[in-house]
Amino acid sequence: MNQILGFFFGCMVFFGFSQENLSSSFIDINYFKGNIPLHNPDILHLIKGHPEGVILGWNRRTNGKKEWQQRYNYPDYGASFMYQDLKNEALGNTFGFYGHFNFYFFKRRFMLRVGQGIVVASNPYDKDSNPKNIAFGSKLLGSPYLMLNYKKPNLLGPIGLQTGLVFFHASNGNFKAPNTSVNTVSLNIGVNYDLDTKEVVYEEPTENPTDYKGFKYNFVIRSGVSQTDVVGSAQFPFYTLSAYADKRINFFSAFQLGVEAFFSKALEEEIHYRSVAFPENPSDPNADYKRVGGFLGYELFVNNWSIVTQLGYYLYYPYDFEGRVYNRLGLKYYFSKKWFGAFSVKSHLAKAETLEFGIGIRL
Repeated sequence: MNQILGFFFGCMVFFGFSQENLSSSFIDINYFKGNIPLHNPDILHLIKGHPEGVILGWNRRTNGKKEWQQRYNYPDYGASFMYQDLKNEALGNTFGFYGHFNFYFFKRRFMLRVGQGIVVASNPYDKDSNPKNIAFGSKLLGSPYLMLNYKKPNLLGPIGLQTGLVFFHASNGNFKAPNTSVNTVSLNIGVNYDLDTKEVVYEEPTENPTDYKGFKYNFVIRSGVSQTDVVGSAQFPFYTLSAYADKRINFFSAFQLGVEAFFSKALEEEIHYRSVAFPENPSDPNADYKRVGGFLGYELFVNNWSIVTQLGYYLYYPYDFEGRVYNRLGLKYYFSKKWFGAFSVKSHLAKAETLEFGIGIRL
């Protein structure tokens, strides 16, 4: 890691002389170091040190030509790469590739970056060569990350500084067992550098009143594959059918109320497995694997994207599996005013059950 720090500070010197005005795009380089919180006692043997790494980001500033840019205080959009050494031979290293938005607060001195991407784990679980890594059951993982920084651009020509907190999560959504996942919470320090001489000119805010009266009705089908918690078991398809109404209250937000039906063949296998493998406490092999839930949700709109959070309760729950309360966190992308794609993780508290891909319509 000394080489990384040397590269990091070398960039500060190399890029030290240029214009002072904000340009249309910039890069940032951040070093971070932190801890793995113990969210599951099963991963205690994997927490050996303080993970550290670097985040490289390319960012494009918006200037308010579109209404959503003005409403969100002229955010940035971009792409980032993250390398992380998890300080444990069993966990190995992770390499992440993300798309992100930067949102600004308090006279643009505080920046919140929200990123979503894919992580490659260098040393996932293997029953022969790496049986201790119960966190990552597959090489590819889904990964969101958050970065909250105090940021000061143009301290020395085009160079600025930033520092704050980074939260990182990696999980395959029970796509392949085992999957206890890993979170890291870290401190970071970094430099940002304006790339070009084209100064960004911000458009003045405009008022475009919109009528948000009435409800919208959504229908979504989600699917994917998942495993039982038994390592080495087969992967099974699942299907989720959702119907819900939403009420948009302003430019940013809508609230949701709906019902959905779950058809998980992995749960059907779980019921059968428990009835055979645990004769001292067998499950009913004829129990229905289907479930029906009701949920409340919130949707935050960002241009064609939106962030969705939902909290549900199983109304029909014939088999006890992970509890009756569930939650969902995901992204939607609107291809048009009606049609959208969806990507989400359905969990029971911190335990992921499925990684979902879906398509829906909003009428």
